[in-house]
Amino acid sequence: MDETTKENFLKALTKVIPPDRLYTEDEISDDYGHDEINTIFHLPEFAVKPMTTKEVATVMQCANENNISVVVRGAGTGLVGGAIPTTGGLLLDLSGMNEIKQLDTDNLTLTVEPGALLTDIKQYTETRGFFYPPDPGEKTATIGGNISTNAGGMRAIKYGVTRDYVRGLTVVTALGNVMHLGGKFVKNSSGFDLKDMIIGSEGTLGVITEITLKIIIKPEVTMSLLVPFPNFKDAIKAVPNILRSGITPTAVEFFEQNVIKYWESFSQKIFPEDGHQAYLLLSFDGQKEAQIEDDYEKIAELCLEHGAEDVYVLDDVKQQEEIWSARGAFLEAIKDSTTEMDEVDIVVPRSEIVSFVQYVHQIATTENIRIPGFGHAGDGNLHFYVCRDDYDQKTWQEKLTKVFDALYQESKTLGGQVSGEHGIGIAKKVYLRKSLDEVTYTAMKKIKQVFDPNNILNPDKIL
Repeated sequence: MDETTKENFLKALTKVIPPDRLYTEDEISDDYGHDEINTIFHLPEFAVKPMTTKEVATVMQCANENNISVVVRGAGTGLVGGAIPTTGGLLLDLSGMNEIKQLDTDNLTLTVEPGALLTDIKQYTETRGFFYPPDPGEKTATIGGNISTNAGGMRAIKYGVTRDYVRGLTVVTALGNVMHLGGKFVKNSSGFDLKDMIIGSEGTLGVITEITLKIIIKPEVTMSLLVPFPNFKDAIKAVPNILRSGITPTAVEFFEQNVIKYWESFSQKIFPEDGHQAYLLLSFDGQKEAQIEDDYEKIAELCLEHGAEDVYVLDDVKQQEEIWSARGAFLEAIKDSTTEMDEVDIVVPRSEIVSFVQYVHQIATTENIRIPGFGHAGDGNLHFYVCRDDYDQKTWQEKLTKVFDALYQESKTLGGQVSGEHGIGIAKKVYLRKSLDEVTYTAMKKIKQVFDPNNILNPDKIL
């Protein structure tokens, strides 16, 4: 960016954003240069913290007029570089737009700003007897970020993903215009569904400034089962039988013993019922205790029939919270066990989970590299983490590229896709390109051009 453009843009920004919410040069925090995975670093030339839709719209008008690239950021908990300003330009920090604006009990909706944290939405709804079901692992992520990647989480098997709970959006376009998409209504067959196009677009099509979420009545009863198996094959092969039983668990999570060991080292705690090779962790929820008990007892018997070594009913609230908390910390535990890592967020048909996990083990052995992981066995979304450990930079990059190429090709062969819930960002776009046919990829590019004719919104992400 030349100095004249910088000066003109800064002048325009100072007319819109007060000095205490406008940052340049040394005022820009290093936190703005990376996300949670921390493998890519690049700072913006400007950063602003707008507080209203009007401010966002005016900033976008200024950016478009000056041809300045814009990247939107929430809490920075992403894992694919989606919120990193890799082309410099302007970073739009929406973390200050975090108000929970309205709970509408008649329409069962919650209206919030994009910077509201998932944990705050959970607390706000549940203390009032309501429930926002999507449950991504990172509870300090913003709802705007969740919508931008269509985050899934552990409860997707029963309740669906973020997309299924977005009723309405206010979106500022790249040109600085404001769109109101969807609303508090349940059904809509009124033209193209632009709302669903914005969801999952990772800040490349527009800036979300207000959200209307669907909520439900909070389940009165929650129960969990921890089910150990002698090996990962038996554990995963039990899942289709569970899903065919007519009982839908709230979550079905899969992990192996090595991940537990990393968690124990990380947390300095002992995992309950440790010592088994593989586990399924299931939860059930509903309004009637008798029904939940009947459901989990049937599933427990079914697991034992299909190779489980035991079934532990987590009827103690403290133990239940401890185990689910451990599951939520697996990513941090793996990250703590190595010098650097990168992640694979692959989704495959549930019938192919065994084949894919087996392939991961094979690649780890062949390449002599650690690839621990875990996954949502109920929906086929698997998370594996390639660990650098003591490899030098050159060897690490060679191995990482080779492993990624192999795993993404295998997922394509098995009928899967590049990302189940973390998105594409900059880190995975080369693999998305390989996974899509030419017609689909060209259609995505044309959609981007219509929404963002000057290519200023997150310009080098996804495509």
